[in-house]
Amino acid sequence: MSEPLVIVRDLVKYFPVRKGVFSRISGAVRAVDGVSFAIPRGKTLSIVGESGSGKTTTGRLVLRLIEPTSGNVAFDGADVTRLERRGLRTLRKRMQLIFQDPYGSLNPRMTVYSVLAEALAAHSIVPREMRRDRVAELLERVGLSAEAADRYPHEFSGGQRQRIGIARALAVEPDLIVADEPVSALDVSIQAQILNLMADLQTQLGLTYLFISHNLSVVRHISDHVAVMYLGRLVETAPVEELFARPVHPYTTALLAAAPTPTTGPRISRPVAKGDIPSPLHPPTGCHFHPRCPDCIEICRNVSPSIVEVAPGHSATCHVHAPVPHI
Repeated sequence: MSEPLVIVRDLVKYFPVRKGVFSRISGAVRAVDGVSFAIPRGKTLSIVGESGSGKTTTGRLVLRLIEPTSGNVAFDGADVTRLERRGLRTLRKRMQLIFQDPYGSLNPRMTVYSVLAEALAAHSIVPREMRRDRVAELLERVGLSAEAADRYPHEFSGGQRQRIGIARALAVEPDLIVADEPVSALDVSIQAQILNLMADLQTQLGLTYLFISHNLSVVRHISDHVAVMYLGRLVETAPVEELFARPVHPYTTALLAAAPTPTTGPRISRPVAKGDIPSPLHPPTGCHFHPRCPDCIEICRNVSPSIVEVAPGHSATCHVHAPVPHI
């Protein structure tokens, strides 16, 4: 296995909730609650889960776009959570973000050239006189013509705008790209094109991806490993085909049951989760999933399950399906 480029340990992010005239803290939204994972160099880890599970917050914590409450993120040996401003700026160009919305993530008043050249200038990637050629090279790499540089974002389709967003991320020659729902706003046929582009770029440039999505078919297409997140915690991690073939946690099983799977053969019957995801302001005791779990037993209501390796590289947190062995 490749050496990890990113190692996340016990990452926590609580957002304080304030009430009253004096804005006293009355509680905290537990957006991320003790998340740990590693991403091997040149590989893709996908984080999946429902809205409100903490996926996007985790991605922003990895990039340190927001400050963690506790825990740490190591990027190529450097502790991102403890870097000073100058050290963080130096590291910034090695970590980039592809946004979910290809419409809102580009400045409508700037030409494509200005959008891409801004990144080149901010990090002194190439001299001014070479920027036009570099922008043309970036556009051609993502499947657009060099003539697109002098046009404005509103002149492009959604898929083309996302290609421009990818080119902007590539402009500073990063090692890690956090892709936050990068295809969810696109038509299905365009989604496949963008995913294939990202896979090709990974092969050509040796990129490492942290891919955030709620779409399991998208995740299966692009991932090497998958981490399933529920209410701020990881409940299962596994190689992608292992997860789809042998899910352990009831929440993973429920996600797979809810996903549309076009097939001519018999469909595997799996139980679907009942109810809605609870509020991260007042998460359930014990296993966070127990109010919705069809296999819930008494211990699930009171004791938070530990992470257990059920197969090589496959871990889950479940009292029933991945019980901690007694020693």
